[in-house]
Amino acid sequence: MISRVADHCFWFGRYLERTESVARILAVTQNLALDTELSEPQCWLPVIIVAGQKEHFAAEHGEDAAADGELVQRYMSFDEDNTTSLRRSSSAARVNARSIREVVSLEAWETVNELHLWMNSEQALEEFRSSRYAFYRRVRQLTQLCLGLTQSTMLHDGPLDFIWLGVLLERVGQTARTLDVHHHALTNRERPASDSNGQAQGGGESRQHRVVETALWLSLLRACSGFEPFMKLNQGQVNAQAVAQFLLFEPRFPRSIRHCVHAAFVRLCEIRPPESATLPGGESVERLHLLHQWVADRASEVLDPLSVHAALTHVVDETATICDGIGRELLGYGPPDSSPSFTSQ
Repeated sequence: MISRVADHCFWFGRYLERTESVARILAVTQNLALDTELSEPQCWLPVIIVAGQKEHFAAEHGEDAAADGELVQRYMSFDEDNTTSLRRSSSAARVNARSIREVVSLEAWETVNELHLWMNSEQALEEFRSSRYAFYRRVRQLTQLCLGLTQSTMLHDGPLDFIWLGVLLERVGQTARTLDVHHHALTNRERPASDSNGQAQGGGESRQHRVVETALWLSLLRACSGFEPFMKLNQGQVNAQAVAQFLLFEPRFPRSIRHCVHAAFVRLCEIRPPESATLPGGESVERLHLLHQWVADRASEVLDPLSVHAALTHVVDETATICDGIGRELLGYGPPDSSPSFTSQ
């Protein structure tokens, strides 16, 4: 397979996964803003940070603009200058799919094309205004349908390996950034004052704090599609340690970092077997293998908040380095200075 086709396959998968992830985070955050007593910046600023658009958003709308939830949602849904907006990501997925029509199945192409056309229509704007829940649900359903169709209607060979390698590496980055930002914010929330014996003053205030904290952890799980599997495994015991361990290390959860890194390594090995370390792509295989081992070795550790942040920062940095390496070794990119970034093509 020529590098041009592999490149479009890889980014087609990444942009599909990014579109689905952003739509899910926006839907969950909107519900959180309605159901809790958090301030608007507490709800919406993490969305901008996870997307990596904090500086761009502040430059466009001002430092305090995250206090406007409607503005954040319009920015993350339709802004043409925001490379992670739903409109830009879905359009980029369609551009990449159009460039490789000879390998993408008709069903997958029709679905991503439908999403692109709908996102640029008056119907989408009207649904955004009238039913935000229905708008985000439609975006998610079409991207999930397209991802499922690639698995069920395409040959399981090189092009599909590159598509799902892109999906999985994008998913690693999305889960790691979402968990890092929210875990840091939640573990550093101000707690009710304690008396000299260490007991929280005001039982009602303490209970209210626990209710809000639990709602935030559940929202984080929903933002990563992990609410139901987490509750089945933990019998409703929701706390910082359990949530972090689940999203980092649960091998059976398809969006956990451990599962995605392992699955990405398997896909990359299909493309470039580990024994071919001297051929193009061998270094990325080895680096992804080391990241997989690094994550697996820490699965039994009890991580404190600082350790969680350090682990997630390492995962994000290593994933970016691996993606850049794949670009140079397998996708035909030039030197590092001319390669597309981890977040955009």
